Amino acid sequence: MIRHAGLKSWVDEVAATTQPDQIEWCDGSEAEYRRLIDGMLKTGTLIELNQETHPGCYLHRSHPSDVARTEHLTFICTESREDAGPTNNWMSPAEARQRVWPLFQGAMRGRTMYVVPYLMGPVGSPMSKVGVEITDSPYVVVNMRTMTRMGQVALEHLGSDGFFVKGLHSIGDLSPERRFICHFPKEREIWSVGSGYGGNALLGKKCFALRIASAMGRDEGWLAEHMLLMGVEDPRGEITYLAAAFPSACGKTNLAMMVPSLQDRGYRVHTVGDDIAWMRLGEDGRFWAINPESGFFGVAPGTSEKTNPNALATIRRNTIFTNVAMSRDRQPWWEGLSEPPAEALDWQGRPWTPASPTKAAHPNSRFTAPAVQCPSISKEFDSPRGVPISAILFGGRRARLAPLVVEARGWQHGVFLGATMASETTAAATGEVGVVRNDPMAMLPFCGYHMGDYFAHWLDMGRRTAPEKLPRIFQVNWFRTDEQGRFLWPGFGENIRVLLWIIDRVRGRGEAVESPIGLLPTRNAIDLRGLDLPPSVMDKLLHVEPADWLEETERQRAFFQRFGDRMPKALWQEHAALRERLLAALRPAQSAAP
Repeated sequence: MIRHAGLKSWVDEVAATTQPDQIEWCDGSEAEYRRLIDGMLKTGTLIELNQETHPGCYLHRSHPSDVARTEHLTFICTESREDAGPTNNWMSPAEARQRVWPLFQGAMRGRTMYVVPYLMGPVGSPMSKVGVEITDSPYVVVNMRTMTRMGQVALEHLGSDGFFVKGLHSIGDLSPERRFICHFPKEREIWSVGSGYGGNALLGKKCFALRIASAMGRDEGWLAEHMLLMGVEDPRGEITYLAAAFPSACGKTNLAMMVPSLQDRGYRVHTVGDDIAWMRLGEDGRFWAINPESGFFGVAPGTSEKTNPNALATIRRNTIFTNVAMSRDRQPWWEGLSEPPAEALDWQGRPWTPASPTKAAHPNSRFTAPAVQCPSISKEFDSPRGVPISAILFGGRRARLAPLVVEARGWQHGVFLGATMASETTAAATGEVGVVRNDPMAMLPFCGYHMGDYFAHWLDMGRRTAPEKLPRIFQVNWFRTDEQGRFLWPGFGENIRVLLWIIDRVRGRGEAVESPIGLLPTRNAIDLRGLDLPPSVMDKLLHVEPADWLEETERQRAFFQRFGDRMPKALWQEHAALRERLLAALRPAQSAAP
């Protein structure tokens, strides 16, 4: 029995437009899940993997034209183009009704329309939000069951008159020419047509949890961020919680599920989330965060026992793989996992061998797995209150410029570090190496409104509590290289050593030294015991070259100028102060020159 009149009315309206053969209200039960899986196995939408080695695991192959987020077809629909900002594609609501809504006319004829109520966040949490996705894809339904708290639990949270975010999705005819993902921040609504791929079709993920939620957070006084959440436990059992934002290909999931190299000394990592964090100010004045998701939608290539053993353990059962390869004995495989199989079917179902000229798995192939299966999952994962955040990390991939770790001087300076985040592209991502791309707070593709206003909202959050209650902000860079292009820092499980210095700083213990860009660890502040890392290498990892940074400030200036008069003056002040410190650092060197 559906008690919410507004929900019933909206479902009737959508059905009248899309004209499905039947309507199914999803309850999120195991029986429903099994029935949908069995149906997709019969139609070939899913392929059963080896149930002895991967029980409950299946393979899905998407259409070759539908394998990734389509940022160029993703729109923020506001009345004013200015409100969407220069970093988003804009379409007015009126144009969306004219161009996009007609694509839903009769789009579900011959199909079942699934109504998917879902809860973003832990049950009973005041931070959680309800969404309802209407879709004609059973693949979307089963993935949403993994990624959210789906079904009856969401309806109970909604009640008879609660608020929910509307999401309408149809795979349509999968034509790229008729593919749109539209977000209406004011209406809290999402339309997606023409794609069945993850982030374009699982509307609770980037669409709701970031683009719509970021606008909700601005209006309601909280933050929706593209961040992992993790706890680091010390030998005394004290857990410090961190949030961290990294652009793609910078190791966010690996850090969230890290197996620390110092386990034998009593250090542990507790995974709260690998992708999205919603943060509010608690009654105690501290930042408290939840992971709104209940599953992992991770990139498969590169995931291995070396890079992320906890992820591998997570996906050995009850997982849906998308666009990976399949060996002859029906096991999933991708580049970086292990030695390649002698024969396999590639992500399009074509015969493949190690001598084939193409990759076996698509570079953006994915896995969808329940978070509770992760060996490092935090006992606070389902906590309605969330976890208290002591530090926020921003990171990118910079071969020469950025040091291993630097601490902001305060909240405003920390927001500046996040706003100036940039990362160098890799060949795997773009075909070009070393192209520097700005990605402030790793939110450039996901902020649902003008990023100048977004920066202002971050600054405002810092003004709403006492400075000592705010999380400390740091910038990290695991990817600094030597002259031969070899990484200087070992990364992966050894990153715990950097996190321990960060925690020391939070606890008032760690030693630091001033630099023009922020506070650096002293030479012996990071514990390197048991690590074969010469002091000369550590010096390179922590070196700040003022001349190079002065050049970087010109890039920062050009980026800030894109936001016009909506760029906060406070961040321009931080930019000017950085330039002055860099110039001051260069003067002694210049005066000492012959």
